[in-house]
Amino acid sequence: MHSKTFFWSVGAWVLVLALGTSAAAQGRSREHFRGIINDFTPAHAKGDPTGPWEIHGVWRLDFSSDDSTADFSLALTMENSDYWLLINHNPPANPDSPSTRTPHTHHITMRDAQVTSDPSSVAIGCPTASYKPPTTTGFMVTGYASITGNGGHPPFAPQGQTSPLTVCVTGGTQVEFSNITLVFGKPASGHFGSQAINGAVRQK
Repeated sequence: MHSKTFFWSVGAWVLVLALGTSAAAQGRSREHFRGIINDFTPAHAKGDPTGPWEIHGVWRLDFSSDDSTADFSLALTMENSDYWLLINHNPPANPDSPSTRTPHTHHITMRDAQVTSDPSSVAIGCPTASYKPPTTTGFMVTGYASITGNGGHPPFAPQGQTSPLTVCVTGGTQVEFSNITLVFGKPASGHFGSQAINGAVRQK
């Protein structure tokens, strides 16, 4: 009698734990992506030598439980490159002075952004063909991003204005998800440029 009661109790607890684990799994995001950004902004904007800025950072992308939306976050450092020192100063500024390069940080977040996996839409919305060889697989995430500058509002968004952001994660036959590109709209494009900013997928 006691043994039956014991086994029924154990079975009930196993069932409860299994249901709890299943519910927790359903509440978690199914996909998580992480990686790095390493790129430069254009050297000129409207004919003026405004860059290039060196861009380095780490990013994270988390899908919702039904894969329809995603949260994106990115921490960036930026500073003027050696080339900028040469073309903007005559004679060149002191390359050993950190302040000369105007180093600063940006934290970028985009919540509940729309996920698009349709190949035709991804091909139109993402700069996949610019790679050599071009990427052929992937998805696109679009929304509005909040951007800080050194922990506060950046000069291009003094009231904390958001900017359109398109994030593309693409790849090829050997690595399904290998590349990431970011394309900003106004007002952030006035600082980062409107071209694709490139990086790599490091972990899925």
